[in-house]
Amino acid sequence: MTRASTSFLPPVAVDPASDTPMYQQLSDWFRRAILDGHLRPGQAVPSTRSLAGELRISRIPVLSAYDQLLAEGYLETFTGSGTRVARAIPHTAPAAKRHRASDDGDGPSPASRRISRRSVQLHGPEQTWLDSLGAFRVGMPALDRFPTAVWARLVNRHARALSVQAMSYGDPAGDWPLREAVASYLGMSRSVRCDASQVLITTGSQQALQICAHVLLDEGDRVWMEEPGYPGAHQAFRTAGAQMVPVPVDGDGIDVEAGIRRARGARAVYISPSHQFPLGTTMSAARRMQLLAWAERDDAWIIEDDYDSEYRFGGKPVASLQGLDTAGRVIYLGTFSKVMYPALRVGYMVVPKDLVPAFHAGRDAIDTFSSTLFQLAMTDFIREGHFARHIRVMRALYRERRQALIQAVERWLGGRLRIIGADAGMQLVGLLPEGTDDVALSREAATHGVSVRPLSPCYLEPPGRAGLILGYGGVSPAQIDEGMRRLGQCRAFSL
Repeated sequence: MTRASTSFLPPVAVDPASDTPMYQQLSDWFRRAILDGHLRPGQAVPSTRSLAGELRISRIPVLSAYDQLLAEGYLETFTGSGTRVARAIPHTAPAAKRHRASDDGDGPSPASRRISRRSVQLHGPEQTWLDSLGAFRVGMPALDRFPTAVWARLVNRHARALSVQAMSYGDPAGDWPLREAVASYLGMSRSVRCDASQVLITTGSQQALQICAHVLLDEGDRVWMEEPGYPGAHQAFRTAGAQMVPVPVDGDGIDVEAGIRRARGARAVYISPSHQFPLGTTMSAARRMQLLAWAERDDAWIIEDDYDSEYRFGGKPVASLQGLDTAGRVIYLGTFSKVMYPALRVGYMVVPKDLVPAFHAGRDAIDTFSSTLFQLAMTDFIREGHFARHIRVMRALYRERRQALIQAVERWLGGRLRIIGADAGMQLVGLLPEGTDDVALSREAATHGVSVRPLSPCYLEPPGRAGLILGYGGVSPAQIDEGMRRLGQCRAFSL
């Protein structure tokens, strides 16, 4: 390390052994010194000859560094007085100081920095229960049973022969063959009535919700929300400035009459009718008819999130609400993340024909298009029968794991956690005694290596019912039993 101390300058340091070029080391040093306030506007800097002599290096890197700093406006030259720090540099460098303070951890608190009120509203309790991938992480499929060899072969097939068109910008609505495959699959398995032109490929259901919020709603529009409901939907509608109206959910699904009493003129409703998140109920036929009639009469939109619809153990999957819609009021959302794997980031939505241009523009505005390579592979995965085969295998597996979870609750917790939920999906809800702090319990469980999601944050109106959402899709029966044993060690269950 070579150091040179010039008059009224902090020591200039360069390291000849560094991989960073010498001129860049020098320019970086001067830039930091100026921004940190160690070199002041108008202050003289050493001549290139004297600085090179003091550092015992060639004059060439010093000349290059000064040229760079002159070009960037940090230095300026004056006839007869040499090179000086540019006078236009502010006497204080607040941007640099804020950056240093942030790096040191002693900068201003987030509350003192001006951000939007909407952004502040997005913050919920710190989700420490998401730190673990083990029992009982919600939304996690059986990744250990995913047919990775088949999937890798399909991805490699297209990666090796990727055309110029496939490497370019894609259609915001998605690759046409995948849209055809999705339309065919949904028609056969979910009774969705659509063609490929109505299908839009997204990066998942969360993005689809954001598109719906921004295309369908103006700021201040009222939206019925299931109570309790999906926190991700709460976030999506908050970002659009919508006014969310909590509508209670009972054994038949969302209470339509209660929604009309609370907000008759609502612009839209968000529902998960096939497997309600988080309670797991299935909307009855009567409620479906009521909801469709209300939407048509009041010119409202129904956003149907077909959550976990593929996995129903007590019979065939329930048909979609969209398939019953004759007035074009339903926007249907789905994702491959829960069936395939979360990192895939491929989902879909089906929109009424007259709304296709608006949703196409909304999709384009958010992030242009989804990964073409994964869309190509997904198309083959569906068309060659791998997708249907994988769902059949997973349905049997999740039935086994659901039963293992129920047995583990009885073994380790007895009557201290009351299980509710339909015979479907990849999760169950366990209700806790009144007065239990489920957020605190979830945080304590995380310290035992157990990921349980609290139920109360799913409510818009406090006080929410205390409970735990227990995912069983991504863990084996042995892991389920061990996870429940660890959960039973938490203070709430030992009192």
